[in-house]
Amino acid sequence: MRTLVTGGCGFIGSWLVERLLNDGHEVHVIDNLSSGHARNLDHLKGNKQLHVHIADIADHQKIEPLFAGVGKVFHLAALADIVPSIEQPLKYHHSNVNGTVSVLEACRKHGVKRVIYAASSSCYGIPDVYPTPETAPIRCQYPYAVTKYLGEEYAMYWASVYKMNITSMRFFNVYGPRSRTSGTYGAVFGVFLAQKLAGKPFTVVGDGEQTRDFTFVSDVADACVTASERDDVTGEIFNVGSGSTYSVNLLCDLLGGEKVYIPKRPGEPDQTFADTAKIQRVLGWKPKVKFEDGVKTMLANIDYWREAPIWEPGTIAEATKDWFKYLG
Repeated sequence: MRTLVTGGCGFIGSWLVERLLNDGHEVHVIDNLSSGHARNLDHLKGNKQLHVHIADIADHQKIEPLFAGVGKVFHLAALADIVPSIEQPLKYHHSNVNGTVSVLEACRKHGVKRVIYAASSSCYGIPDVYPTPETAPIRCQYPYAVTKYLGEEYAMYWASVYKMNITSMRFFNVYGPRSRTSGTYGAVFGVFLAQKLAGKPFTVVGDGEQTRDFTFVSDVADACVTASERDDVTGEIFNVGSGSTYSVNLLCDLLGGEKVYIPKRPGEPDQTFADTAKIQRVLGWKPKVKFEDGVKTMLANIDYWREAPIWEPGTIAEATKDWFKYLG
């Protein structure tokens, strides 16, 4: 089948592209390289089934013809990170909301049979319940979370009103090789691995006892593919998580290195932990990669982060000052 992946040069997108090619699909990628990197697909360049188009998803006239003849669309293109979204909310709305509507309309015009929307667990904010189910209240804490949730709302509206087959997947703390090398939030592995290569201590927020539902990227790609194969499931929202939650201190211990503690950030939950009962029940999906094995894989690929920015307490404080200013 001809499939299309928006954001296919990004971290998660590149893993999904590789999975789809391995499954025998013809894969078209749309990416403007604002946060993704062409090098993420370098190892797939010789595959004649791969077609990469450099374009902004919000440029509807440019991208719409690329959806002709496409059977499945995986919409992953988005801007991520907290601080930049606070500083540039219009830019995030353009990409994550306008871009999503542009993609949905292109899918509608060309009769795409199946659409998977990549949503974010950040929509839960600081939840009341752990593990957190899909029915938990929405408490977006910053523009990135708001725009990703609005994109999901549009996707569910298109599914309901236009009778399109659309499923939304709320990702929890995705990690793995090719994860982002920049940012002071959301890319904790990129921050830590660059620090490890430089012989610097890990910058641990708060006391490090906060836990995260670290989910390996190949499991996330598998969840998306599994959802795309169910034509009888539409208008549904699923959490995608690891099935457990792990402390930042444990991550540091597994990576091996000294730690330095920096102030806790406002608006951050002490825990993220997906309730995955629904996706297991409806789609029969379960994660496969154990956290310890995933960390070993990261260490085996540590050279990817050799040229990543090296964050220290002072530079982090400067980069996150707007975070404390607006969310404190």
